[in-house]
Amino acid sequence: MSRRSKVCAGLVAAVVPVTAAIVALGASPAGAAIGGSGPYPADYETSASLANHTIFRPQTLPAERLPILVWGNGGCSANGLSQGNFLREIASHGFLAIANGAPNGSGSTNSQMLTQSIDWAVAENARQGSKYYGKLDTTRIAVAGFSCGGLEAYAVSNDPRVTTTGIFSSGLLNDADDYQLRRLTKPIAYFIGGPSDIAYPNAIDDWGKLPAGLPAFMGNLNVGHGGTYDQPNGGEFGRVAVLYLKWRLKGDTTAGANFVGANCGLCRSQWSIQQKNLTLDGDPPPTTPPTTPPTTPPTTPPSTPPTTPPGSGTPTCTAAYSVQDQWNGGFVASVNVTAGGTALTGWRVTLNLPSGASVSSMWNGVNSGTSGTITVANQSYNGRLGAGQATSFGFQGTGNGSGATVSCMAS
Repeated sequence: MSRRSKVCAGLVAAVVPVTAAIVALGASPAGAAIGGSGPYPADYETSASLANHTIFRPQTLPAERLPILVWGNGGCSANGLSQGNFLREIASHGFLAIANGAPNGSGSTNSQMLTQSIDWAVAENARQGSKYYGKLDTTRIAVAGFSCGGLEAYAVSNDPRVTTTGIFSSGLLNDADDYQLRRLTKPIAYFIGGPSDIAYPNAIDDWGKLPAGLPAFMGNLNVGHGGTYDQPNGGEFGRVAVLYLKWRLKGDTTAGANFVGANCGLCRSQWSIQQKNLTLDGDPPPTTPPTTPPTTPPTTPPSTPPTTPPGSGTPTCTAAYSVQDQWNGGFVASVNVTAGGTALTGWRVTLNLPSGASVSSMWNGVNSGTSGTITVANQSYNGRLGAGQATSFGFQGTGNGSGATVSCMAS
């Protein structure tokens, strides 16, 4: 059993008072003022097409396209102003930052709201008549969160649209959730409040379990769990978050020099630094590519040509189920969906779970039902597949995952 289990209850308990203090600050009139230290004074707004979210953006949209940050609040609070100073600061440097929860909202949030933020930004960038039409860089998206919001960020970090993940004073609470670390393929950064931060042991435990070769940064600033989010412009956490996002989402190598190498900018500051697999001009992939090119394709066509030309006919798809991890009482499984000889615009998988098994969380798919025979439909971003192309979805379940069967229907 790792150290995280010993601090699980404490971390959850600590989130509530910290968040409550920040919520009070975010609700103040000063918290709604236009500001930030960047070149584009920023404010927040809401959108009827993205309920229960708060959108931080430059008051005047610049000519440059805005990369995107989607954010989970401390305590999974549904007040989108919980870290308002911090997010407004980021937006003022030419980013679109979307927080879970409405301004001064109440209740709690979930990780699906981060996916909703990404879906909305992508759709608005493509919608003629939108103020964001062609103004967003949807190829550069960061998912991040503070404390409980960091757990939300972990949950969607494998979305293929995500460029990088930011974990702020957070760490997985249970060893059973370690599959979320094993599936990471994009750069990740941790910004923690030092040994006095109740999330510190969880974050350190996660750090030691990251996939080999994954580009990763960890900075510890000895300020405790509350960070500096409520300070003007988000304080030191705001300053460093802007530098990281400029590097990862805008390719700013001057900003990146603060994170890379033994003589990095933050290495010479009050931050305590750890690094893995970081290079300034581009990070190595988590897995080593082949050192030799693929074998030469056949020079003659197949002996039996297809009876119908590619791209025509009725769309079909196949599904293949596999258990990625199994432990006493739970499992992680994935389903690969492959299009047939015709492109498709959507898919639906019928999943027959064994007796006693149920779905507790899912990514890259939308499930109807949690046990027995359930259906899983594509997300908005992975439904269109060319002939022969494939995508996948995964889920964590309770019980035993072996013996499940799947079938696929295309549209």
